[in-house]
Amino acid sequence: MKRNEFQLRVNFGDTDAAGIVYYPNYFKWFDIAGHQFFRSIGLAPAKLIKEYSIILPLLDVRCTFEQPLYYDDIITIKTEVVEVNRKTIKLKHEVYREDTRTGHGYELRGWVKEENGKKFAVPIPEEVKKLLQEDGFGERAQINPWLSA
Repeated sequence: MKRNEFQLRVNFGDTDAAGIVYYPNYFKWFDIAGHQFFRSIGLAPAKLIKEYSIILPLLDVRCTFEQPLYYDDIITIKTEVVEVNRKTIKLKHEVYREDTRTGHGYELRGWVKEENGKKFAVPIPEEVKKLLQEDGFGERAQINPWLSA
């Protein structure tokens, strides 16, 4: 299945009073990783909205925390499609500091049409399913890999 990865630097504001990354930041990073993933395969969320009136709302999310992260750590977020259903896409995310996985989880996103002020789930087109199910990486971002989120 399609996958992507990119790096972020942990900001001081991402940490709690103990100097450890505050847990909701994983969910923020998962959201960023999901958007980066869709951009990397030519399905940028802004393009989907503008050209097709398609949005990708979050339906479910989970994270397991394994190791602490700290200010100024460089993390790599690896994202992979693990499931494509009729109207949903499940992305697995893994967060690494060097070779150590510090957390992992998933996002379940819907394929939703927005029309006349109404939102409703629609089937994912076959060409999109095929793209999501292809093996390999999406395009690498041509920006500073140590994004500040």
